[in-house]
Amino acid sequence: MLVKTYGCAIIGIQALLITVEVNIDQGIQFFMVGLPDNAVRESHQRIESALKNNGYKIPGKKIVINMAPADIRKEGSSYDLPIAIGILAASEMIRSDKLEKFMIMGELSLDGSLLPVKGALPISLEAKKLGFRGLVLPAGNAREAAVVEDIEVYGANNIREVIDLFNGCGSLELTKVDIKAQFGQENSNPALDFADVRGQENIKRALEVAAAGGHNVLLIGPPGAGKTMMAKRLPSILPPLILQEALETTKIHSVAGRLNGSGPLITSRPFRSPHHTISPIALVGGGSIPRPGEISLAHHGVLFLDELPEFNRQVLEVLRQPMEDRVVTVSRAKVSTTYPASFMLVAAMNPCPCGFYNHPQTPCQCNPGNIQKYLHRISGPLFDRIDIQLEVIPVPYRDLRDKPSADNSNEIRRRVVGARLKQEKRFSGSRGVYCNAQMNPRQMRQYCHLDETSHLLLKNAMDKLGLSARAFERILKVARTIADLNNSEEIHAEFLAEAITYRSLDRENWGK
Repeated sequence: MLVKTYGCAIIGIQALLITVEVNIDQGIQFFMVGLPDNAVRESHQRIESALKNNGYKIPGKKIVINMAPADIRKEGSSYDLPIAIGILAASEMIRSDKLEKFMIMGELSLDGSLLPVKGALPISLEAKKLGFRGLVLPAGNAREAAVVEDIEVYGANNIREVIDLFNGCGSLELTKVDIKAQFGQENSNPALDFADVRGQENIKRALEVAAAGGHNVLLIGPPGAGKTMMAKRLPSILPPLILQEALETTKIHSVAGRLNGSGPLITSRPFRSPHHTISPIALVGGGSIPRPGEISLAHHGVLFLDELPEFNRQVLEVLRQPMEDRVVTVSRAKVSTTYPASFMLVAAMNPCPCGFYNHPQTPCQCNPGNIQKYLHRISGPLFDRIDIQLEVIPVPYRDLRDKPSADNSNEIRRRVVGARLKQEKRFSGSRGVYCNAQMNPRQMRQYCHLDETSHLLLKNAMDKLGLSARAFERILKVARTIADLNNSEEIHAEFLAEAITYRSLDRENWGK
């Protein structure tokens, strides 16, 4: 008897329908075809033990299992459940009339319990797209898959519950998730608040501009000036994710297997802070079985690189293309996968090897050659792609003791959200563009008009600082964000002047 069950393969962050065809005939052999990897081939032993421990057994006949399409490599242990259910249905141990209405995925333990799988959200989205009535998954994945509306999601703890479901005698209940309630769980009292930062009002203002427009930031200054402290508080002023952003971000974390215990939907912007010993593949993604890297896990959030010059130069250089294109394509001999990577880069570094160049009290022990060599660990093209470059000066003792913080994170966030709402309206007809930093040249010509005074100011700045065309675009985008924060449709000269001051490393003779 021939029976078909349905599952999914994950390609990048997208799911592809896999049809598991099980045919049982006379004989005693077991064949599995359709380009399965070793983990899929080993499912035979897991399935045999799981069925035996739950009162069933694999029939002693010729069993042929084909996983179509046969030219797509099937990887991982998540095909255990559809194969097991297919074998039971083909041997007429369970009813097969409902199988075509459900997509089934899950890894089996030897006792028949079901273990969570990766990619439940993209699998659920694909099941809805293809018109399946429902989805059967391990209980650990049920809430994640139930984020998708208009599809039945059943979360099972063991294979016995799945068998009873298809025999019509089960007690499995539908899993439902209230999306509005998930987004309503807003944290109004962040653990890391800008109210903790004394002084540094100019840096806090620049970070507010960066958060409002999604701009990349570099903080350069001596140790103890507050660079890392402020960078870690940046998520507290970022606007909440909209539903489309949340789904995109959750899909990436789902495929990477990083949703365990974090809820069915990611509703706050990611903050990723990899160590400087990270490899290029771990940063951008890849491997023999391609997986998302840190830049994709930071999609719609922040990628924080502390001690920037300590990163391997090759690691930093691979950031250049994703920072421009906001996607990264991982190509291998047999597969090419594209991951989204629209992240905000926030980096921090010392100005020299000893850390005290330009320090108001502590003299620098480095000679000019060592300072330049240290700064040249980061290439000019990478510096050029960072919109806001700020020199952080240590806070004087009197400010640490007496000066209260001007604003807390909630107050700053309200202004940031107001600016983002303007951008959301501005780019409502542009797919994939959510903030000013993502504007393309055509949109810049449309939304970044300058008067003659502003044109002259920008021309003088470019001539004096030797700015590139890319830096010219970055300044315009930052000026557009400053105008949004000031509720202005026009980019005035004072907004442009402020944007130019955020290019500290372009100043003549800096670090020489």
